[in-house]
Amino acid sequence: MIEKIAIIGAGQMGSGIAHVCALAGYETRLFDVSRERLDEALKRLEKNLVRQVAKGKITEQDKTATLKRIVPAAGYGDFADCDLVIEAATENEEIKRDIYKNLVGKLKPEAMLVTNTSSISVTRLGSATDRPGKFMGLHFMNPVPVMKLVELIRSLATDDDTFQTIRELTIKLGKTPVNAEDFPAFMVNRILLPMINEAVYTLYEGVGSVEAIDTAMKLGANHPMGPLELADFIGLDTCLAVMQVLYEGLADTKYRPCPLLVKYVEAGWLGRKSGRGFYDYSGEVPQPTR
Repeated sequence: MIEKIAIIGAGQMGSGIAHVCALAGYETRLFDVSRERLDEALKRLEKNLVRQVAKGKITEQDKTATLKRIVPAAGYGDFADCDLVIEAATENEEIKRDIYKNLVGKLKPEAMLVTNTSSISVTRLGSATDRPGKFMGLHFMNPVPVMKLVELIRSLATDDDTFQTIRELTIKLGKTPVNAEDFPAFMVNRILLPMINEAVYTLYEGVGSVEAIDTAMKLGANHPMGPLELADFIGLDTCLAVMQVLYEGLADTKYRPCPLLVKYVEAGWLGRKSGRGFYDYSGEVPQPTR
């Protein structure tokens, strides 16, 4: 039975996961190696809850109770009595493995561990822990409080009890779980990121401008956001990381990351989070950078 949940990583995904866990009634501990990032996450969390109150989705009492359930953690030692740890660190396998190495000795034997990876092999990540049977993938969509879907990914070693417990948890969080096999990028990103990559190729080859490509897909395919706008929202470094996993894992040239996407990441133009990507976010209205 899950009562206490710990979340590693206080970025956009981690803070969003903390939001939905605490709102659903779970005691939630949030940790990040950067105290500044943790403080920013708590402010963002409160702001998002205030927005939900204003929209009538939750009550003021819900907001107050949710904030009381979220406790900033000083380190992995604070996770000793947690029933579940959700790792939501950056999409980098070495970083995730390093987290597990330092984490597992601090957990009780029956604690479950899940990763919010959007593309990396869950079987491979689970093998880096001391509890592969109690490990699986739990891939939330961004923004977590808004998006209903969660991909559940079993590794080869995930036991049935773990899978069923995590599936029940996602439903209690108000999400809709779908089962995905442990293949590179799973389902959503296997379909979504090549589309974004192709949009970047379309820009790279001069077929259309940033604005033209996004307008074409919004009005021509009824997408709520254009692919380049969406790439900025996801983070261009994350988009590139997923494309590299697809390219390396499936050995098919159709997944080759666009050179322009690589250049943007090399320049530090990562999208909304860095203030510049395919759009410049320094003014009141985002302006295309190409």
